[in-house]
Amino acid sequence: MTVSDSCSRGERKDVSGRTIERMLAKNGFEVCRKKIIPDVKKTIADELKCLCDRDNVDIVFTTGGTGLGPRDVTPEATESVCEKIVPGVGEIIRSEGFRKTKRAALSRGIAGVRNKTIIINLPGSPKAVKESLEIIIDILPHAVEMMHGGGH
Repeated sequence: MTVSDSCSRGERKDVSGRTIERMLAKNGFEVCRKKIIPDVKKTIADELKCLCDRDNVDIVFTTGGTGLGPRDVTPEATESVCEKIVPGVGEIIRSEGFRKTKRAALSRGIAGVRNKTIIINLPGSPKAVKESLEIIIDILPHAVEMMHGGGH
């Protein structure tokens, strides 16, 4: 799910969303749905609830809205719908990202669980999306297995 005012208005192409889609397909994941929405907390929260409650997907990735801008509210919307927060995901993305650019420390992305879906906030830039997914892609199958009752 791409969170971007300009992409939702058709003023900019959704390169980050396509980056997620390509990387997931390359790593054997099925992309069930793509969505572009504006930076509106209620809209983000409603879409996340729909994906987790109705569509029963295993993982939802968001891209965008994780910075310090006045309309960046993706982490707040995510937190508002999650039953559990998974702090290690955001921490490792920021920590490893910081090795490449100090600006990674300014990203506020979080991860959490709603029902049996893990929601992961990724940054908005295609480069940061690629680097972030490379950091966590290997732990995703285990996260899904655990949410479905598998062992640790």
